[in-house]
Amino acid sequence: DTTDVHVRERNVGFVFQHYALFRHMTVFENVAFGLRVKPRGERPSDAQIKQKVTDLLKLVQLDWLADRYPSQLSGGQRQRIALARALAVEPKVLLLDEPFGALDAKVRKELRRWLRRLHDELHVTSIFVTHDQEEALEVADRVVVINQGRIEQSGSPQQVWDQPASPFVYGFLGDVNLFHGRAHEGLVHLDGMQIDSPEHQTAQNAKAFAYVRPHDLDVQRYSPGAGLDAEGRPRGIVAQLSRAIVVGPIARLELIPSDDHKPADNASPDHLIEAQIPAQQFKEMGFKEGETLVVTPRRARVFLDHAAGI
Repeated sequence: DTTDVHVRERNVGFVFQHYALFRHMTVFENVAFGLRVKPRGERPSDAQIKQKVTDLLKLVQLDWLADRYPSQLSGGQRQRIALARALAVEPKVLLLDEPFGALDAKVRKELRRWLRRLHDELHVTSIFVTHDQEEALEVADRVVVINQGRIEQSGSPQQVWDQPASPFVYGFLGDVNLFHGRAHEGLVHLDGMQIDSPEHQTAQNAKAFAYVRPHDLDVQRYSPGAGLDAEGRPRGIVAQLSRAIVVGPIARLELIPSDDHKPADNASPDHLIEAQIPAQQFKEMGFKEGETLVVTPRRARVFLDHAAGI
């Protein structure tokens, strides 16, 4: 517990979102700053400082910029220098506060790969604060999802993605479709469909929310009887294809559900359903905007009302 320990003595390296480099200092002097301000008894010699800074600049692959000033660097280069400066004092913990937030998407992607490799090499405990879900899942060994100061879930990236502990986590990590309905004795009646929910066998007409990822929706062309199971129960939602966006290997579909296929006890307004299918499948199926389709969840996560609210 470092609550009562002076900030200077906590040995925490800090990397800000906006770099906070000293404009009047060269790259070399910025990295050396933390070493030069150490108490006299702990301060390395000039030769040791020079060697340490040189090694760090090589580590972040910017040793050729040692004599430049921050204004002469790109955003990605400034952030690497800020990281080298934080590492110079050999911190026990490295705190990165949205370090890539001010950079464009391509640079962010390159830097997070580089940071992951650097972390594996240095083995320093790092706390990485970010609002970018993809960034967190790609960089971290362990993800902690916080909502209004309260921890919603902690686990490996795969755990929090595959097994969200709450509606907030499910909605926060990636795109999701939300369906409203009722759960009764293991069967959930949603917007125009029914799905099995064995974990809610004891539910008695309880208000329920089902979360479905766009890529977990099966999309087929509508025909009479489509969306019904062998017993005639609705398993899918009849909807009109409002818009189709093909980006690379993925086709993103925006669908508007039909009023005729919504249960009477569901007072929720119409909402857009987002589905993702392979672009090749979209091409082969020949779907057209305005066409009536049937979407069926392959996988859904159901929460009862007392656990809802994102």
